[in-house]
Amino acid sequence: MNEENLKSVPVKCPHCGHNTFLDVDASEGNQDYQEECSACGDLIHVQLQVDEINQQARIKVDGNDEQFY
Repeated sequence: MNEENLKSVPVKCPHCGHNTFLDVDASEGNQDYQEECSACGDLIHVQLQVDEINQQARIKVDGNDEQFY
């Protein structure tokens, strides 16, 4: 990740409801990864979709138990 491209984005943990911030880098294109909640330690499934034409990025978060078995 390039630090100058990082943006801090507020999200709510799908497990415990804690508000936290994720550092995302939309310059890397679409991404699908997991982050650990700083409050409860559960994994948060993060999906980043980049729309380069409209210069927008969308982030979707959910519990990893909803996507990975």
